[in-house]
Amino acid sequence: MTATLYYVHDPMCSWCWGFRSSLSTLLDNIPPQIYVHRLLGGLAPDSDQPMPASMQQMLQQTWQHIQTVIPGTQFNFDFWTDNQPKRSTWPSCRAVLAARSQNTAFELPMIEAIQQAYYLNAQNPSDTDVLVALANSIGCDTARFSDDLHSDVLHKQLLSEIEFSRGLGVQGFPSLVYQSQDDSIKPIMVDYNRPTLMLEQIEQMTLG
Repeated sequence: MTATLYYVHDPMCSWCWGFRSSLSTLLDNIPPQIYVHRLLGGLAPDSDQPMPASMQQMLQQTWQHIQTVIPGTQFNFDFWTDNQPKRSTWPSCRAVLAARSQNTAFELPMIEAIQQAYYLNAQNPSDTDVLVALANSIGCDTARFSDDLHSDVLHKQLLSEIEFSRGLGVQGFPSLVYQSQDDSIKPIMVDYNRPTLMLEQIEQMTLG
């Protein structure tokens, strides 16, 4: 059995947005025999209710904190005045699955399109029209994407990934979990600024 590195995330998780540079460096340098598998953790269930003002304020403070903790991370705070925020990330998670189902090569571009729309362009990826436009921008078949986005099959797939990630012991995002060839499961301590520290953990586990 091949060793696997699970990356558990949510495209609307602000810490995942801050982690992208460090993650990219890590994945570019891990041993080639390790299989990388992305899992959607599903941060917030479906909801059409407006996000409470207190939560909006808390998330804006989180964005500001991330900019301090992870230098160079950008956020467009116009999002909070230009949209009606909803505490609902499952639509964006299903959008990633819908893109992946058409072609695995669409998975990462869809994640990046959602993140850039949300954090840089002040668009709301909780809204279907935004997600369909993003799918179109990366080359997806938008008719199929729209059908899949709201299908029971895709929703069950999301719930399955959420359940699997919880079975790995994941309780927050982003998370990295290493599964060795003998099936033992070990968490990797996430470092937002020093990918070499994560790489060292993985290499030690690979060596046993």
